[in-house]
Amino acid sequence: MKNLWDTLMKFTKMHGIGNDYVYINCFEEKIEDPARLAPVISDRHFGIGSDGLILILPSNVADCKMRIVNADGSVAQMCRNGVRCVARYVYDHKITQKNPLTVETLSGTKTIQLFTEDGKVSQARVTMGKPRLMRSEIPMLGKETQVIDEILTIDKDVSFRITCVSMGNPHCIIFVDTLDKISIQKYGQEIERHQVFPERINVHFVQVHNPKEVTMKTWERGSGITMACGTGASAVCVAGVLNKKTERKILAHLPGGDLELEWAEDGNVYMTGPATEVFTGEWTL
Repeated sequence: MKNLWDTLMKFTKMHGIGNDYVYINCFEEKIEDPARLAPVISDRHFGIGSDGLILILPSNVADCKMRIVNADGSVAQMCRNGVRCVARYVYDHKITQKNPLTVETLSGTKTIQLFTEDGKVSQARVTMGKPRLMRSEIPMLGKETQVIDEILTIDKDVSFRITCVSMGNPHCIIFVDTLDKISIQKYGQEIERHQVFPERINVHFVQVHNPKEVTMKTWERGSGITMACGTGASAVCVAGVLNKKTERKILAHLPGGDLELEWAEDGNVYMTGPATEVFTGEWTL
């Protein structure tokens, strides 16, 4: 029986407005090959079901460290919905009781302000950092300029006007009159793998209701259609200002719920939203 129990890994399923991951507390667990584990555990029919795997690890520079592996086994630099859940996990599980607290990511160290009810985290405000706007920072092939309202040709009959923003990972934003007529599946994957994006890209289709409110749908690099993307919502906030379509503070409606975004005068983007623990369990490795 000892060998059997040695193969059991504890996990927690969490989501930020529907952007769901399986979280592993690597203060206690050891994962040898997360790139192999993520596709298996993320399978929505034969696994736990998620957009990917997030490891919560010790850090030498912050209160904890997060590492993200997408459902296809690829690595993601950052997920703002994910980092809110990491912050809730380490606070609720008393790994740290700091507030605000810091999380080390592949796109830098993030500061998260927690809002609690009855000693548990209900909402979190994340300092997203400053957007990167130059073409090489996305990255995107071509002349070194900002990519604002630029034409991207898919084939001889289809093209989109795109704006590209990096929030530690790459985002392509497309403003449309209505979301109902857009095939997110078809065009999302075609744009993600377009030859001008050497590291592929996340794709967001956005309908602006008024200068303070938008609705968006997302195709995530390595995961496909998802319920929410926090870095994407942050990039949409920036793109709206760059295209003079929105104010610097907006409410974004995503399939999984709402996020409040602000591209503040200090240059940083701030995001506020919920973080929800769904269930815990054990997985046989």
